[in-house]
Amino acid sequence: METAPHVLIVEDARDIREPLCRYLRENGYRVSAAETAAAARKLLKGHAFDLVVSDIMMPGEDGLSLARHIREIGPIPIIFLTARGEEVDRIVGLELGADDYVVKPFSPRELMARIAAVLRRAHAPPPGAGAPAQTIGFERWQLDVGQRELIGPDGVAQALSQGEFRLLMAFLERPRMTLTREQLLDLARGREADAFDRAIDNAISRLRRKIEDDPKNPRLIKTVWGGGYVFAADPVKA
Repeated sequence: METAPHVLIVEDARDIREPLCRYLRENGYRVSAAETAAAARKLLKGHAFDLVVSDIMMPGEDGLSLARHIREIGPIPIIFLTARGEEVDRIVGLELGADDYVVKPFSPRELMARIAAVLRRAHAPPPGAGAPAQTIGFERWQLDVGQRELIGPDGVAQALSQGEFRLLMAFLERPRMTLTREQLLDLARGREADAFDRAIDNAISRLRRKIEDDPKNPRLIKTVWGGGYVFAADPVKA
């Protein structure tokens, strides 16, 4: 049905791609498939996808490069498939705003459960947000909660990934409060995510690059040595 979530599968291995597409269709998803990043880019131009599942290691353009392109389009959730389960892949992917990982080999049922979990988080009401749309101001920035957009001092809006949005909301809901890495993982990503400290450190760095005048000397998101991070501004809700 047209209201079913539309998933894009990007996987060069036919013996993985085709059974996975068939399994998701049998379970109610609309599915499009691409065997290369170039083919995926063409599909992204002509269709609105609810989620992208992409292999990392592919001939030609890899999944990480494709994810950068997707982030330029908007906050479409991304799940990476990787044959290596190495931390470096996860860290780079998290920097690009990936929402989850599945390590090969995997069962279609496992991946479908991950897809459902990511879609639930993507469509869940923002933490602390009521029914009406809300804008939260801090320093010279405005966060449009309904549109999930960060509006800068120049009036230009930039879309936030799901992870960036939830991380920023976690800070805005708890200003001047020291939050540990584990607390931030719970608040911003949910326990489905792999909980290792470097994931949060890199997510913080990515968010600092968007809101700090000097990310190397942050004034808004400050590091509490041995403790975690603190948001050193007073948000104003409108």
